[in-house]
Amino acid sequence: MEGVSPPTRAQLAAARDRTIPDVLAPGLAVMFCGINPSLYSAATGHHFARPGNRFWPALHLSGFTPRLLRPAEQHLLPQFGLGVTNLVARATARADELSTEELAAGGERLVAVVDEYRPHTVAIVGVTAYRVAFGAPHAVIGPQDERIGEAKLWVLPNPSGLNAHFQLNDVAAEFRALREHG
Repeated sequence: MEGVSPPTRAQLAAARDRTIPDVLAPGLAVMFCGINPSLYSAATGHHFARPGNRFWPALHLSGFTPRLLRPAEQHLLPQFGLGVTNLVARATARADELSTEELAAGGERLVAVVDEYRPHTVAIVGVTAYRVAFGAPHAVIGPQDERIGEAKLWVLPNPSGLNAHFQLNDVAAEFRALREHG
């Protein structure tokens, strides 16, 4: 982050279980739904803030935003018809620290958020988390037959730098498919 020091180890440790506010507005074109905040995101208060996370570059490379936004500019997302929430609100060092029950409860919470904000499309970033949260063990990346309320549903690859199965260009291509066909 330009001009901002990264969080210290103590700040990261203190961020465990912290939450960060959603960035939402009624009637968004796409509501992106992460798994849960990282400790880095919770320490900074910004979604997908950890260096190496490919959410912001993929958003730009796919054409959702006219320029690369920094995590600190997340408040600009609604002007592009975009928003961000998470399945589980509490921050952890790794998504695999979340229980099946937490993810299932997160799926229920997401249904309520979608009902309130009524986005056109919901894009869950993380196929494994989607499978657990919505009891869809065979789901694959891409558009889903199911809907959440009236919203179309897409599953995107997890943009975390820890996801070695997808490189930035692969993640951006999936985001682009959503933008063009969602």
